[in-house]
Amino acid sequence: MKSETIRVLGMTCDHCVQTVKKAVADAGGVSQVDVDLEKKEVSVDFDDAQTDLKSIIENIVEAGYEVEG
Repeated sequence: MKSETIRVLGMTCDHCVQTVKKAVADAGGVSQVDVDLEKKEVSVDFDDAQTDLKSIIENIVEAGYEVEG
């Protein structure tokens, strides 16, 4: 199990939070997703045998958000 924090730009409301949560969960192997709208951060716990950080970030970008870093 691996934990990462991703800085996501462009989130402005609760709908954005739900969209990002779904995009991260859709990567597969994700056990926990927490989105902090104020800090513009997503904390994610995932099984690195099933997915990787690159795939999670790609899903966030495909959902229409920018990942910083």
